[in-house]
Amino acid sequence: MTEQPMIPAAKPLIGEDERAAVDRVLRSGMVAQGPEVAAFEGEFGAQLVAGRTCVAVNSGTSGLHLGLLACGIGAGDEVIVPSFTFAATANAVALTGATPVFADISPDTFNLDPKSVRAALTDRTAAVMPVHLYGHPADMDALRAVTAEHGVQLFEDAAQAHGATYHGTPVGRFGSFAMFSLYPTKNMTSGEGGMVACADEEIARGVRLLRNQGMEKQYANEVIGLNNRMTDIHAAIGRVQLTKVGAWTEARQANARWLDEHLAGVDGVVVPPVREGCTHVYHQYTVRIDGATGEQRDEVVAALREEHHVGCGVYYPTPNHELVSLARFAPAGELPETARAAAEVISLPVHPSLTEQDLERVVDAVGAVVRAGAGAGA
Repeated sequence: MTEQPMIPAAKPLIGEDERAAVDRVLRSGMVAQGPEVAAFEGEFGAQLVAGRTCVAVNSGTSGLHLGLLACGIGAGDEVIVPSFTFAATANAVALTGATPVFADISPDTFNLDPKSVRAALTDRTAAVMPVHLYGHPADMDALRAVTAEHGVQLFEDAAQAHGATYHGTPVGRFGSFAMFSLYPTKNMTSGEGGMVACADEEIARGVRLLRNQGMEKQYANEVIGLNNRMTDIHAAIGRVQLTKVGAWTEARQANARWLDEHLAGVDGVVVPPVREGCTHVYHQYTVRIDGATGEQRDEVVAALREEHHVGCGVYYPTPNHELVSLARFAPAGELPETARAAAEVISLPVHPSLTEQDLERVVDAVGAVVRAGAGAGA
């Protein structure tokens, strides 16, 4: 019997249009930050954040770091963040000299729980920064209410949420700033990079200064800055991808609906719900193996990959507050929903390159592995 090819968990889509755009920039002789970056910033803002001013940088982490600095976050401040996410969120806070304070998540969306945020507030809290994890918007009405009541800032880590909406408003429109990642496996890419959507021109100017050694005019340094610029090469890729991300998102959503329907009957597998009024863009399609320990979940992952050649991922197996690098910021109390999610989650392929045959293989594999006893029933 012929061995089936591996279905990749993610697949960057780079075509001839992107190659031609890069070649155009290389032929121009202007490869550092220049007209392509400026055009990309304007087009991204118009298409994805309803006209907000956007500033391009060299990575999503840089975008978080510079956004925080531009909003005045620094030593002595606390910023409330989820522990169930990639470490870049808390890293960026710590790099400013501020303290990341970890709050728990809501079990359905995997996003910050407003009740847990409220409990984490102190007189040092300067801001709350939810992550729109996997492409599902956080509970922005409740989080805005908390931040408004206590007079603290609201930021958005929208690294995984290009095009997601909350009651008709694009994510990236709620906070003083929002960061979108342009890493290769995101819903769109610039090869590497990040985009900071800014609520006002003061914040945007602050990010521009900080990304370019503190300068807007050459050799007229106004603040201590960094070199976090995006190149025109990367921006050219991003501009092409921006023309395609809408169709790719529709394909992700169609794949997710297919998986929802066909995994619904698999006992022990919980498909990702979507809250009313929210548009999920499915950077990841993340299921739970209900009641599993981390070891049992890992058995499912291993069987999917090794026996069925279905790529999958675990985002994220270790909560941030348990990482060696961030353990000093661990909360005094437990984060039970964070711990449960870290043990139960598996992200299945949902990317636009999947065929219906691929989707059938994914569902058949999940059903076979769970029925065979891997996971919570083992």
